Amino acid sequence: MVQMEIKYLDRNGIVIALLKEGYIATIQDTLDLIADVSYSGADRLIIPMERLSPDFFSLKTRFAGEMLQKCVNYGMRIAIIGDSSGFSSKSLHDFIRESNRGRHVFFKNTVEEAVSVLAALDS
Repeated sequence: MVQMEIKYLDRNGIVIALLKEGYIATIQDTLDLIADVSYSGADRLIIPMERLSPDFFSLKTRFAGEMLQKCVNYGMRIAIIGDSSGFSSKSLHDFIRESNRGRHVFFKNTVEEAVSVLAALDS
C-alpha cells in the first residue's frame, strides 16, 4: 500500500478527511483509503485531482466509476477537488455535472467548496 497522509477537518462535529499525500492508482488503494478514514471516524473524503491516476479522468478505463462506486457502497461521501476545465472530454464534463447533482460524489474547485458541500449533507 502507498503511504498516505490524511488531514482530518471537523465542521460542527462532522469529520471530513483530506488526502494530503499519497496516490490513488488502483481500486485497492481506494479501499485502503476508505478503511483508513472510516476507522478514524470520517465518512466524508476530499481528494485533490493530482492525487488520482490519469486513468480516473479517462472514462473508458472505468476506473472513476469503479472507484466512486466503492465509495458509495461503503457510505463514503467524496469530493474531488481541482480545476477540471482543462479536460477536453465531453463525456467527462457530463460525468462531473451529473455527479454534482447527486448526494454522494462532488467535483469542486477548492477545499473550502468541498468542505462546504460535504458538511451540509445529512449523515
